[in-house]
Amino acid sequence: MSGANNRHYLDHASTSPLRPGVVEAMAPWLGAADPGRVHTEGRMARAALEEARERIAAALGCRAGREVVLTSGATEAVAMATWGAIRRTPQGAVVAAAVEHSCVREWAARAGGGVIEPPVDATGRISLEAVDLAGAALVNVQWGNHEVGTVQPVAEVVAAARKARTLVHVDAAQAAGRAAFDFSALGADLLSVSAHKLGGPRGVGALLVRRGLRVEPLLVGGAQERMRRAGLEDVAGAVGFAAALDGVDPVAEGARQHRLTERLLEGASSVEGVVRYTPDDRLPHIACFGLEGVEAEPVLLGLDQAGVAVHSGSSCSSELLEPSPVLAAMGVEGDRSLRVSVGWSTDDDDVNAFLDALPQVLAGLRALRT
Repeated sequence: MSGANNRHYLDHASTSPLRPGVVEAMAPWLGAADPGRVHTEGRMARAALEEARERIAAALGCRAGREVVLTSGATEAVAMATWGAIRRTPQGAVVAAAVEHSCVREWAARAGGGVIEPPVDATGRISLEAVDLAGAALVNVQWGNHEVGTVQPVAEVVAAARKARTLVHVDAAQAAGRAAFDFSALGADLLSVSAHKLGGPRGVGALLVRRGLRVEPLLVGGAQERMRRAGLEDVAGAVGFAAALDGVDPVAEGARQHRLTERLLEGASSVEGVVRYTPDDRLPHIACFGLEGVEAEPVLLGLDQAGVAVHSGSSCSSELLEPSPVLAAMGVEGDRSLRVSVGWSTDDDDVNAFLDALPQVLAGLRALRT
């Protein structure tokens, strides 16, 4: 959706603008009392927190709110999942493919048994066929890739981990709000989500923990979150997270975003020197391209001058613009990529602006070279 000064925001995989109603829902709780206190103000805060938790649980397919541990975001949730698994099996390896998010890979590197990297194919889809999961502390799998959008075989990975009696963690940060899923039916032990990826507030997310599973907390020093995550709870953040999820119909929203990115993929792929990296089996909101003969950074700047905000590589490398380990694992050039991602506020005008600007920016840059 076009914003101030006719801007077109197409970087929702990094973060998405707040949905309507989120700020209004949060406002009464921005100065909430400690929900751990027995006075009236504390009990009111506790009631708001637990109501929000139940709404989050219902939206994500949990059996009950007690499966939801509120965190500062998906990065912390990943850290909690990995730390807890390593503490249960100190000498076990952690399974994490090169296409996983950097927070997953870097926490996996802390495992006493090292990291097992499953191979990936040319689309970035992982395979566990040649991987021995016996004795591993944790198996990680993305629901869908954060750079190219590849959907992973989550059900197959969960089944393989179950057979090996190994904990399995699903990174659903990019999928939540865009793909309908049921945590209970999925059978995973742990699942991480972040509110800001789907139009909720920054600084809040959740780790879903299968009922009956106990993992050692990463943050200690208090009994909050049923002794699973110390620190004063963010009541306003939880209410905002629940409000954002209340406004989501994952099936309808996923279908609308798929239509928009299909236009992006078809239109951009027809431009000379633009190669499609995103496979057919993909998350609905991400389109990724390779750029022949030009570096990514000047393309980003040229598009920005045309009023279009996109990104190169993953959201974790935005300040560095380093070659993408995801694309390198897929066997393609990792430093000449363009990621375009849509969200709840994107419309056809935004897509049109990108498709109009891209060939002009590329032509201008190639003209400078010659």
